[in-house]
Amino acid sequence: MDYGKTLHLPETEFPMRGNLPKREPEILKFWEDNKIYEKRLELRKDAKPFILHDGPPYANGKLHIGHALNKTLKDIIMKYKTMTGHYTRYIPGWDTHGLPIEHAVIKNTGLNRHEMAPLDLRNKCKEYALECVETQKQDFIRFGVLGEWERPYLTLRPEFEVKQLGIFGEMAKRGHIYKGLKTVYWCTHCETALAEAEIEYAEKKSFSIYVKFPYVSEKKVTLPAGVDPKQAFAVIWTTTPWTMPANVAISVNPELEYGWVKVGDEYYLMATELVDAAMKDIGIEDYEIVNRFSGADLELAEFKHPFVERTSTVLCGDHVTLEAGTGCVHTAPAHGEDDFNIVMRYNKEGKTELPIVSLVNETGNYTKQVDDNRYGDTEFPLAGVEIHDAEVPVIKILAHNNALLHKSSLRHQYAHCWRCKNPVIYRATEQWFSSVDGYRQQALDAIDNQVQWIPKWGHDRIFNMVRDRGDWVISRQRIWGVPIPIYYCESCGEHIINDDTIKALQEKVAVEGSDAWWAHSAKELLPEGFKCPHCGHDEFKKETDIMDVWFDSGSSWAGVLEVNGLDVPCAMYLEGSDQHRGWFNSSLLTAVATTGKAPYNSVLTHGFVVDGEGRKMSKSVGNTVAPSDIIDVYGADVMRLWVSSADYQADVRLSKDIVKQLSEVYRKIRNTFRFLLGNLDDFNPNTDKVAYADMSEFDKWALLRLEEVRQKVTEAYENYEFHMLYHAIHNFCTVDLSSIYLDVMKDTMYAESKNNVARRSAQTAMYEILKTLVAMVSPVLSFTAEEVWKYMPKEDGMPESVMLQDWPQGHPEHFNQELADKWNQLLDLRTSVQKALELARQNKTIGHPLDASVTVYAEGAAFDALNALGEDGLAKLVIVSEAHIVNGAAPAEAVKDEETGVATVVAPSELEKCERCWIHRDTVGQDSEHPTLCHRCAEVVKSL
Repeated sequence: MDYGKTLHLPETEFPMRGNLPKREPEILKFWEDNKIYEKRLELRKDAKPFILHDGPPYANGKLHIGHALNKTLKDIIMKYKTMTGHYTRYIPGWDTHGLPIEHAVIKNTGLNRHEMAPLDLRNKCKEYALECVETQKQDFIRFGVLGEWERPYLTLRPEFEVKQLGIFGEMAKRGHIYKGLKTVYWCTHCETALAEAEIEYAEKKSFSIYVKFPYVSEKKVTLPAGVDPKQAFAVIWTTTPWTMPANVAISVNPELEYGWVKVGDEYYLMATELVDAAMKDIGIEDYEIVNRFSGADLELAEFKHPFVERTSTVLCGDHVTLEAGTGCVHTAPAHGEDDFNIVMRYNKEGKTELPIVSLVNETGNYTKQVDDNRYGDTEFPLAGVEIHDAEVPVIKILAHNNALLHKSSLRHQYAHCWRCKNPVIYRATEQWFSSVDGYRQQALDAIDNQVQWIPKWGHDRIFNMVRDRGDWVISRQRIWGVPIPIYYCESCGEHIINDDTIKALQEKVAVEGSDAWWAHSAKELLPEGFKCPHCGHDEFKKETDIMDVWFDSGSSWAGVLEVNGLDVPCAMYLEGSDQHRGWFNSSLLTAVATTGKAPYNSVLTHGFVVDGEGRKMSKSVGNTVAPSDIIDVYGADVMRLWVSSADYQADVRLSKDIVKQLSEVYRKIRNTFRFLLGNLDDFNPNTDKVAYADMSEFDKWALLRLEEVRQKVTEAYENYEFHMLYHAIHNFCTVDLSSIYLDVMKDTMYAESKNNVARRSAQTAMYEILKTLVAMVSPVLSFTAEEVWKYMPKEDGMPESVMLQDWPQGHPEHFNQELADKWNQLLDLRTSVQKALELARQNKTIGHPLDASVTVYAEGAAFDALNALGEDGLAKLVIVSEAHIVNGAAPAEAVKDEETGVATVVAPSELEKCERCWIHRDTVGQDSEHPTLCHRCAEVVKSL
C-alpha cells in the first residue's frame, strides 16, 4: 500500500524557484492594471501625510547602481509609512535643464550651438531630455518603485518654471540678488561659469615652476648691506604658468618669518621655514639665510613683473601657508579666489589700486591684450593661444628674461567640470550672485533647530558648508534653462526686476514655458506701458544668461510641493552624501531666503556604491555593476534585498559575488514562505483558527519569537536602519523557523489527521507568522510579497494587494518571559543533543535522525527542564524516534556538551519503522489492517 499518498504533504502553486525576471513584470502589470498606488492614496487620504520629496536625477544617460540604491531606499520608506497609516504621495521628478543636456545634444548631433537659433537649440534639448526621462522612468518602474509615473515633475514644465521665477523675484526683492565682478569657476570647454557643486576633483599633471620677480623697492625692510638691488628677487612658486601674464601682486603671511637667502651673487626672498624644502626642490645646495624679518614688514613692498611693464605689490593675507612653495604667493586676481579677495580688500581699504587683469576669453584663449606692454622677449606671441597650450611659451619667455629659477612637473588633485570632465579655471567675470550673507544665519539656525539629520554627522557637514561658503553664482552662459528675469534700460543701463515684471513674465511662461523669453521682445514681456523706474525710458533689453541648474532643482519645494498642495516643509529629503553641497544646500538657501525656514524636516543621507574591495566603480577598471546586471539574472527583489542588507550610511559594497550570496539568502527566505504556504493549503483562517489559550506551548513560543522579531523590525524601519531588519528577518527565517520550529513541526503537519488540534494549532501559528512576515518584508521584497499574498489563505476583509495591507499589529500578550526563558533553555539543550546526533551520523552509527534512540544524561536545572518536557516531548523536539532522560552521571562513551552540562548517547533504534511517518515505534504492526504502520498513522489512515 502506498501510504505516501495519504500524507498531508505541502501542496501549493507558489513556485519553488522565483524566476523573478519573468514574474516581476507580471506583478508590475497587476499593480498598474489595478491602480494599487492610487488605491493606496485613497486608503490614506485623511491620514497624517509623510511626504518624501524626490530629488531629481539628471535627464541624461543611463541609470547606474547609485540610482537604484537611492530610489529603492525611498520606496522602502514610503511603503512602510503607508502601512503604518500615513498619506504617502510620491511624485518622482527629473532635472531637465542646463549644461549637461546642451553638452549631450551638441555632442550627439555635431551641431554648432553658436550657429543655431536659441529656440531651435532649446527644442533639441527638450526632445533629448524627454527621451531620457522616458528611458529612465521605465527602469525606475522596473525596480518596483510605486509613484506617480504618469505625471512626474519635470523642471522644464511651465508650472515649475513659474514658481522658480517667483523665487528668484522674491530673492531679488529682499536684496539677495546682485551682479558683480568675481573670480568664479569657469569651464572653457562648456564656456560657462560653474558652481562649487558642479566641480569634481581628478588627478592632473601640471608644470611646477619657481619664478624670480626683480626687486624694485621696500617699505620697512631693507636689503642686506652692500647688496646690489638688481641681484635681489622675490621667488614665487606656481603650477599654473598660464596665469603669469595676469599677475599684479605677491602675497605673504604677516605672521610668518621671511628672509633674504644668499645663493651665489643673488638674493631670494622666501619664508624661512620653506627655504630648505624649496632649495632641495630647485636643486641648490649652497645657500645662506642672511637676515630675517616678519611678513608684516613686507607689506606694500614692490617687485617687477618678469615680462610685463607692471609692478607686483606685496600684500599680506592669512591664506598664505607653509604647505608648499616659498611663502611668496603669485597673485593673479582674475584667476584665483583668494587672489581676487585679497586684491579687492586692499583696493577697498584704499591701500592699493591694483587692476583685475583678465586676459582670457570664454573659450580659454588669450585676448590680444596679453601681448601689450611686454618687455624683453617678444619671440613668443600669446594672443589667441589656448591657455594650456601657452604654458610652454610662457615658460620660455620667463627663461629668456632670466626669471625662471626652476622647472619640473607634478601630479596633483585638480578641479574638473562635473560633466565634460575637463580641467576648469578660475576666471574673473561679471555674474549674477545670491548674497548668502543676507540669510546665512537663518539657514544655520534652520540646520540647528528645524531639521533632523540622519545620520547625525550630516548636520556638521552642511552646517560647515553653509557657514563657510561664499556668495552663490547663479548665472550661466547657456541657452537651455530658465532665464534670469532681468531687463536693462537702453537709456540709463540700470537693471530692472520687480513684482510687476516678474508677474507679467510668469503669465507668459505659464502658457508658453520659458521659451517665451527667447520668443518675445522685452516690450512684449513687460507690462503694457512699462517705463524705467530710474529714468522713465521705455526701451529695454533682456539678460542673456540662464539660471544655474541648482537653482532649478533648489526651487522644487515650491515647483512640486506647493504646486501639488503638499506641505512645506515636507517630511524628508533623501539623497547621496554629495548633496550636502548640492540639492540639500540649494533647496535650503532658496527656501530660507524667501520663507525663512528649511523646506524639509529631516534629511537622510546615503553613501556611494563601491566594488567588493571598497574601490570606486569605474568602467575603465571594469568593476561596475549595473542595475540590469542584477535584475536580468536574479530579479529586482534580489537588488532590493541588497539595498536593505547594507549599512547605507557609509559607502555600500557591491560585486557579482555579493549579489550571488544575496540570491542565496533570498532563496532561503522564499523557501520559508513556500513551506508556510504548503502547510496552510487546507487551512481556512476564518474557521480553523485555534484560540491562543488552547495552542501548544511550542506554538506559543513561535508566536513569542514572531513578536520579538516584529518589534525589532518595526524599530529598524522607524530608525531607517534597514540592515537591522534584513538580519532580523534572515535569522528568523533560517534559524527560528527553518532550523527549529518548522523542522520540529513536520511530523505534526504531515502525519496527524487534518483537523487534529495539534495540527490546527500549528497552522494557526504558521498563519500568523506568514501574515506578519509577508507584511514585514513587503517594503523590501515587494514582488515576492505580492506573489505570496496571491497564494496565501485570506481572512475576510483582507485587501487585494499586500501593498494595501496595514502594518502588523503588536501582540504583547504573546510575550511571556517565563515561557521565553524555559524554551531558550530547552533549545540550548536541543542543540547539545543535535551535536551528538551529527557526530553519530558522521560515524555512520545512524543514518537519518529518526533512526536514532538517544539517552540524555543531565543533572540539576537541565534535568528538571528535560523531565518537565517528557521523553516523548524530547524525542519530538530533537526529531528522533526514542528519547530517554537519565538523572545522573553519563557513561564514558557519551558525548558531553560543556556549555549545557548534558551528555548524550546515540544508538540505532531497535524498534520497527513506520512506513508512513518514518518514526520507529513499538506500536508498528499492532493493527492487522495496516501492519507496517504505527498506531497513530493507522488511525489517521482509517479516518481518511
